[in-house]
Amino acid sequence: MKKLILPFLLIGLAACSSGPTQEEVMDEFVTAWNEQDFQTVYTYLSEESKENLNRKSFVDRYETIYEGVEAEELSVQAGDPDEDADDEDPYPYSVAMETVAGEVAFDGEAELVKQETEEGNTWKVNWDSSFIFPELGEDESVRVASEEPVRGEILDRDREQLAMNSPVDEVGVVPGQLEDSSIGELAENLDMSEEEIEEALDAGWVTDESFVPLTVLEPGEDELVEEVTTIAGVTTQETTSRYYPLAEKAAHLTGYIRSVNADDLEELPDGEYSGSSMVGSTGLESVYEEKLRGTMGWRVFIPESDETIAEKEVENGTDVITTIDAEFQENMYDELKEDTGAGVALQPQTGETIGIVSTPAYNPNNFIFGWPDGEFEEANENEDAPFSAKFNNRYAPGSTIKPISASIALQDGSLDAEEAKTIEGRSWQPNESWGGYEVTRVSERLSEVNLEDALISSDNIYFTRAALDTGNEAFTEGLRSFGFEEDVPYEFPVSASTIANDGLDEEILLADTAYGQGQMMMSPVHLAVAYTPFLNDGNMLAPTLERKDDPGDVWREEIVPPEDTEIITAGLRGIVENERGSAYEPVRDELTIAGKTGTAELKQSQDDEDGSENGWFVAYDYENEDMLISMMIEDVKGRGGSAYTVEKVKNLFEE
Repeated sequence: MKKLILPFLLIGLAACSSGPTQEEVMDEFVTAWNEQDFQTVYTYLSEESKENLNRKSFVDRYETIYEGVEAEELSVQAGDPDEDADDEDPYPYSVAMETVAGEVAFDGEAELVKQETEEGNTWKVNWDSSFIFPELGEDESVRVASEEPVRGEILDRDREQLAMNSPVDEVGVVPGQLEDSSIGELAENLDMSEEEIEEALDAGWVTDESFVPLTVLEPGEDELVEEVTTIAGVTTQETTSRYYPLAEKAAHLTGYIRSVNADDLEELPDGEYSGSSMVGSTGLESVYEEKLRGTMGWRVFIPESDETIAEKEVENGTDVITTIDAEFQENMYDELKEDTGAGVALQPQTGETIGIVSTPAYNPNNFIFGWPDGEFEEANENEDAPFSAKFNNRYAPGSTIKPISASIALQDGSLDAEEAKTIEGRSWQPNESWGGYEVTRVSERLSEVNLEDALISSDNIYFTRAALDTGNEAFTEGLRSFGFEEDVPYEFPVSASTIANDGLDEEILLADTAYGQGQMMMSPVHLAVAYTPFLNDGNMLAPTLERKDDPGDVWREEIVPPEDTEIITAGLRGIVENERGSAYEPVRDELTIAGKTGTAELKQSQDDEDGSENGWFVAYDYENEDMLISMMIEDVKGRGGSAYTVEKVKNLFEE
């Protein structure tokens, strides 16, 4: 009996085993396709399909296509056949994906055929290229083309160009027209080596009729164009290039653009840049990169038929209209160009930046058109760091901090502006606990000193005593109300101003901080902003570089009572208008400015006589209330100290 049952069971099982269903095979096929696993996809192809497609060619082709179009979020779904469909009817599917040129979505039908395999009967797919894209033929390829957007320009407040797209001449040669002497003559005129020109001519694509580009010339080099085009085989063609009309006068403001590199492409938004793109490297070119750049245009197409699979239209960049006055910017640079320093000019009632300069500077056009021989190395090795902006870097503010110290003490109630402090001699200490350390003042002429006197004579002892009376906690909080230890809300990144490394717990450090020494550090940008409350009823404005319909954003509200701003301004007027004031000379009677000088001493100890000095002057027009300038010049010792800076600032108010 047992011998009869076993064959019966085996025969029965074989009869019931008909292999996987179309639905099961289609689901497995679609799963592999979704994973872009074309090695596995190939195993589902019918024998007929495989006759014309070896595995390696199949995998390489479709992996290359998907990689080229940057296929992402691939979603292939098997559909549901009609209820009355039989096995010979095609099986529906849908495909959707994101490509560099946008979304691609289509429906298709797969023809499944039953075939005998080693594992038994199963369903296989008759493959053709339309599974990838309906437009794609068997012997056709897929290509991706990009279109660079036109970069927006950077303009001043009157729409004068600070960074522009300028027509320029590109110099090149036609190899078949060159004579023996042409390369030598051209190399000499273009400040190139003959080897550089020969290397360009040796490129694989070059023919006798080709235009071989060599260099792009800056606008205005008409004489050079005329000279080189007299050389046999040399010609030019017009192209467009980024150009900075103010050159070094606005270098740290505009910054410059450069070619993207491999690291950039890893960091920048996908699909927005190609290997031939340019990107803002520094300055406003970097700050406003997204706005200036625009959006890349892309097209995925079949070159053999010119059929478009997907297309994303290019969107050109947008111009950035700044608050800068180009003429003032040039004037400020001219005042500073022989020195190492920085200047910031604000419209004090709106916070708009009128000019912003750092010196020494560099010519940003050299990053576009090439550096003259040796100049980049010279600039890069310059200890005064021409590539680094100084207006957003930190320095000891010196006595320019005194109006802020006074405001904090007045707000605290520990200082009465009218009450005179008795101060005798040139040096002072509160008690013997200070040891040999004493605070000194410039002049001992006054022994009864009120706030206005203290500002005019820049009396260190007065402000030291005011800070000690206020106390370290209240004084620290007062400085924080002026934005210390906080990022300045500005388009440019600005180093946050610091009060002290580990707090103001030590009396001597608190004393030194009150007159801008100690460990306190401020940027020229922040110092300019910190004076805006004196012209805005105590409100400190946020600075801005971009033109707005309604400027004047407030960063800190009512940090100085309005009545105190009048007291401070009266003292600052005296510094300029009173012959005892440190900004009295040179006399410019037509000016209506109030301001504070500062000489920040950079030395290792109180007795060090070899240290250098930075000269500051912060001033505003109290009558017209339309200009506030903060300027710092390094190494003014032996050159008049802060008075050297005062003259330059007054020159700018006159212009």
